[in-house]
Amino acid sequence: MKDKTKLVSVITPMHNAEKYILETIQSVQSQTYENWEMIIIDNCSTDNSKAIVRDIDDDRIKLIELEYNSGGPARPRNLGIKHAKGEYVAFLDADDVLLSEKLTIQLEY
Repeated sequence: MKDKTKLVSVITPMHNAEKYILETIQSVQSQTYENWEMIIIDNCSTDNSKAIVRDIDDDRIKLIELEYNSGGPARPRNLGIKHAKGEYVAFLDADDVLLSEKLTIQLEY
């Protein structure tokens, strides 16, 4: 891809994902396309998920905490879109990972 100036907003709803969230974040940090932001919306986790996200030193990662459980990922995703600054949006669940060239390949289309 020639143009690497387009910001991609990766939106991740999270609820009690301490087993997976670090690997999920690392898969985004490992992208060959590096102009991204990751917006993680915590849906009232009661485990260690938020602490894991807070411990990561990467200014491209933002944590938003909901005040009440919305019952599913739709509200967190919509809130993520509202806060997104990117020209493109990519959704990523908190228990999933991206292959390292995912954003590069998608932006070529």
